[in-house]
This record gives sequence, C-alpha cells and structure tokens, in this order.
Amino acid sequence: MKSEFDRLVEQLLSGSIFLEEAIEILEKGMIQGALERSGGKQTAASKRLGIHRNTLQRKMVQYGLGARRPRARRKPAKSEGRARRRKTGAA
Repeated sequence: MKSEFDRLVEQLLSGSIFLEEAIEILEKGMIQGALERSGGKQTAASKRLGIHRNTLQRKMVQYGLGARRPRARRKPAKSEGRARRRKTGAA
C-alpha cells in the first residue's frame, strides 16, 4: 500500500500538480467513497473518515458533493401580552 501511495505522489509531482489540488483530489475521492460505502449516511461516512460530521458537511459543500437540503428556519416565539421594558441609563 505504501509503495502504491509513493508512486501516486511521484505521479502528482511529475504532473506539476500543486499540493492544494492534490489534497482536494484526495479528500473529494475519499469523501465520495465513504458516502457510497455508507449508503449516503453522513454520520457513518464521517466516522469512517475520522472527522466530525460538521466538517464532512462543510467539505461536501466546498467540493460540491451531494445535494444539501436547506434547513427549515424556525420562527421566533411571539411574546404574549408582555411589553419589553426599555433599559434606562439610571442605575
């Protein structure tokens, strides 16, 4: 496995691929593979990758992976009958 990885590193270096691009290729591929193996379940994929679920979601957005559903926004609770008091400058 190490020798295969070393060959890959050599190919990337000889192909004039910068480190940032190589990291993106590796991360994107690993995230896609982990999501496929976990049946699209992000929690399971994040555990397989050894990262927090929020980090996985951020990287999925960064690399354009998966369709992220927009979160439903909660409406603020209405204050019933109580008027807010204004603070005064006096102590």
